[in-house]
Amino acid sequence: MAVEIREINDKVQKESVFVADLKKELSSVIVGQEEMLERLLVALLGKGHILLEGVPGLAKTLTISTLAQTIDAKFSRIQFTPDLLPADLTGTMIFNPKDGTYSARKGPVFANLILADEVNRAPAKVQSALLEAMQERQVTIGDETHLLPQLFMVLATQNPIEQEGTYPLPEAQLDRFMLKLVVTYPKREEERLILERMTEPTPPKPRTVADPERIFKARQVVSEVYVDDKVKNYILDLVFATREPAEHGCPKLKPLIRYGASPRATIFLTTAAKAYAFLQGRGFVTPEDVKSIGHDVLRHRVLVSYEAEAEDLTSEDVLRTIFETVEVP
Repeated sequence: MAVEIREINDKVQKESVFVADLKKELSSVIVGQEEMLERLLVALLGKGHILLEGVPGLAKTLTISTLAQTIDAKFSRIQFTPDLLPADLTGTMIFNPKDGTYSARKGPVFANLILADEVNRAPAKVQSALLEAMQERQVTIGDETHLLPQLFMVLATQNPIEQEGTYPLPEAQLDRFMLKLVVTYPKREEERLILERMTEPTPPKPRTVADPERIFKARQVVSEVYVDDKVKNYILDLVFATREPAEHGCPKLKPLIRYGASPRATIFLTTAAKAYAFLQGRGFVTPEDVKSIGHDVLRHRVLVSYEAEAEDLTSEDVLRTIFETVEVP
C-alpha cells in the first residue's frame, strides 16, 4: 500500500506542475480572492459546479473569463432575467425557407465555462433547463439530443441583496452544486491594488498555460488520489452528524436542523477533498483537506429549522459546531 501511495504521490506531483502557473496567471489579473480561485480549481478538477453568493462588483465575471483564457477554453456569460426563456439558454430550432427544413441553433450553454449571472432572477423553467444541462451534460433541442463539451463547468451567481421579484433555487436544485462560496469585499490594501491595476491604459491579460486535454489528464489523476478508510469514515461522520446530530455528540443541534446533507454531499466532499489534495501536490487526502473544503460543500445542503432562524442561527453556525465536535482521525 505504501508503494502505491508513493506512486500516486509521484504522479500527482508530475501532473500538478501546471497548477502553479495557472494560479500565477489568475493572480496577475485577480487581486486577492485566493480562496475563491482555489475553490474554482477544485470544482474544475472535480467535475463540479459552483454557486457563488456575493454583492455586485467582486470580479466574478472577470475571474471565470480569466480562467477560461488560461486554459484555452470557450467562455459564455448568460445574464439571467425574469423574461429569459429556456430556448435563450439551450438553443432552438430554426426554419430554413430555402429547403423547407429545420436545423438546431445551439445556445450559449454550449461552452466550456459558463457564468450564469444572477441565476435567481430567472423563472423556475429556465433554472431547471440550466440544472438539467449541468446534471445530464446534454441538451435536447427539438427531437435531437446534443452532448455538451466534455469540459463543462457552471459558475452560477446569486446577489444577496434586492431579493424582491427573484426566484430562489429550490433545495433539491441547490444540491446539484458541488460548492457554494460566499465572497466578501476585498481588504483596503487589495482594493488599492485593484484601483491601480484596473485603471492602467492596458489592463493585465493572462497567458494561456494549459489546455482542456491537460485538465482531463489532471482529472484522471485526481480520481486516483488515495483516501484512507479512516478519512472515509470521518467524511461519513460529518455528513451523518447533519442528519443525526444527537448520535454524533451534538444533541443541542437536533431541534435546529430541518434537513441534513444528502448522499451527494458524501460523494462531493470526497471528490472535492481529492482535488484539494491534488492542488497541494499530494497523492492522499488528510482530515485537514476535508475540514478545509467541508464548509463549502455542506453550507447549502444543511437546512436549519424555524427555531434556529428565531435564534438567528445559520447553517454556518451548525456546521461550525459539527466540525468542532466530530472526532478527527
